[in-house]
Amino acid sequence: MNREGGRILVVDDDVVVQKALRRLLETKGFLVTTCGSGMEALRACKDEDFSVAFVDLKMPEMDGMELIRRLRSKKPGMSIVMITAYGEITTAVEAMKQGAFHFMTKPFDNEEVLELASSAVQQSRESYASRSTQKRKGSSIVGDSPAMQTVYGLIERVAPTDSTVLITGESGTGKELVARAMHEGSPRTSKPLVPVNCGSIPENLLESELFGHVKGAFTGALYSRPGRFSLADKGTIFLDEIGDMSPHLQTKLLRVIQEQAFEPVGSTKTLQVDVRVIAATHQNLRKLIEEKKFRMDLYYRLNVIQIQLPPLRERVEDIPFLCDHFLKIFNQRLRGNIIGFGDDAMSYLKGYSWPGNVRELENLIERLVILKGEGTIELDDIQDRYLDQGPDVSSPVMSLPSEGICFRTAVSRFENELITQALQRTHGNKNKAADLLRLNRTTLVEKIKRRRLESEE
Repeated sequence: MNREGGRILVVDDDVVVQKALRRLLETKGFLVTTCGSGMEALRACKDEDFSVAFVDLKMPEMDGMELIRRLRSKKPGMSIVMITAYGEITTAVEAMKQGAFHFMTKPFDNEEVLELASSAVQQSRESYASRSTQKRKGSSIVGDSPAMQTVYGLIERVAPTDSTVLITGESGTGKELVARAMHEGSPRTSKPLVPVNCGSIPENLLESELFGHVKGAFTGALYSRPGRFSLADKGTIFLDEIGDMSPHLQTKLLRVIQEQAFEPVGSTKTLQVDVRVIAATHQNLRKLIEEKKFRMDLYYRLNVIQIQLPPLRERVEDIPFLCDHFLKIFNQRLRGNIIGFGDDAMSYLKGYSWPGNVRELENLIERLVILKGEGTIELDDIQDRYLDQGPDVSSPVMSLPSEGICFRTAVSRFENELITQALQRTHGNKNKAADLLRLNRTTLVEKIKRRRLESEE
């Protein structure tokens, strides 16, 4: 079984070598793309994510060494195997210095090629997984998609400051992980990060939870108690689900952000604090402002820097690495021995809409490790829970008119719509679009050309 990520690029100006390697590698289930020059290879890398590249040394215009340098710069996680008819030790050493994974000479030994391909794919996966897990001391965020790279860039730039940050995104996208990363990357890291879920605490208790209270402030207040803002002094407070906060408390919060001062419930004594505020919400705060449910002045105080977390369905390329990440955690915690996912299972997970985002995927992996225990996760292992909740393709996109309709035309339009949506969602990346549609990439490309959908892309 070819594991997810086994896409191989063969670059050689000899068409005979291209075809021979392609046929050999495809017998083991690898997805192979062939190119005749270095420039063609670089263009192919813009459209697809390859795990491994077999690169010929002697090519016109751009030789293999130069191509290796460029590939290592653009695709640091790719494993590269140098191939040449000139089996010189100095060439091999130079190739390894430029970042090649291995070196082999023509004519090839088929077993050696297949063994190298498998090892290189595995090495690429480990490299990608390592780079895609962004460590922030105690917390980790997994993902290497363009959307997540934007998030990492914002964290790196904003974490060392004291600026107020508003983290937005759907439930389950990892907003608290981002808040922890911000805190751990700041000068306040030695002081506490104090989280408060504003949506889970009743309104009549939230004020006391945030600002504390003095003895006798209300029935049951048998002793004075410091609030979360006091506990977060010199550190960071994370206000999750800020959109659920009542207008009364929004007013008090605005004052804390402006003046770094507040009074505990039942007290007339003003307390000063030095606290960085990070807030998060899954709601549209601008819409709440229009509905008079959220203060506009507070919104602008919170929204100094906004970090928008993408939903999982918009970063499907991260799903295999999130799966690996959670498998390692739950295999160790639950003493499981799940080694990975079959191609059909992974294809389904990448096509599922994930309304619960990363949290839902995490819960799924935990469940599978408990129930499966060992081996490889196949489609049958997840279909009982997810196939009936997967992408909804049962709803008709058109109704049958009374005068009837041309069946073939209707089906063709439906296919065109699905292909166009897949290309739009993946920004024209045919490889990822094929994954969404569970099609072979070659089949998808043929359909695009036959239906003249290139302009839609």
